[in-house]
Amino acid sequence: MNLMRDWLRLMPDADAGAAESAGRDLLDRWGEPHRRYHNVDHLSATLSTLDDLGASPAARLAAWYHDAVYDPQRPDNEERSAVLAARMLPGLGLAEQVPEVVRLIRLTAGHDPAPDDRDGIALCDADLAVLAWPRHEYDGYAGAIRAEYAHVPDEAYRAGRAGVLRGLLGLPALYRTPELHACWEEPARANLRRELATLADRPSA
Repeated sequence: MNLMRDWLRLMPDADAGAAESAGRDLLDRWGEPHRRYHNVDHLSATLSTLDDLGASPAARLAAWYHDAVYDPQRPDNEERSAVLAARMLPGLGLAEQVPEVVRLIRLTAGHDPAPDDRDGIALCDADLAVLAWPRHEYDGYAGAIRAEYAHVPDEAYRAGRAGVLRGLLGLPALYRTPELHACWEEPARANLRRELATLADRPSA
């Protein structure tokens, strides 16, 4: 996927220079060296799934911004990403999109959209696509998440990560789009349960 071209397609009324500058700023953010999973590959995969789902421009804009601010040492990355979107979009001729984009970004903190929230469902499903990847790819994702949290001692990481996994397993459904639920729900839950068991079995350092 040509990410810059994708970005510019979302900016029909923006000044060309301003749109390109904003896109490069976002790609620089997604390319920060401390990112191991929350990087341009994750952005590209999220956008590709949104393509498959026929998602709206607002959902695509939210995908671009949902992890634009990512600091593993802070708990408020989604909120800070929403604030960034609210600050940048008006200057790109997209002020009317701000409330919906901000709402969608905030949904990615908990991944629990309402049953009738089509855009929220699409974005959350796309953001969680990695959970249903084949075992070796999922294990690579889990390792990349651990690398992003390398500053956290092993015991504390296991406890925190286990809490995240239990929270996901406690959702009524990981995927709300019918076609994705049918093919991804069980593989994703199997991966989550397997990682959770691995965390429980791993001895303290």
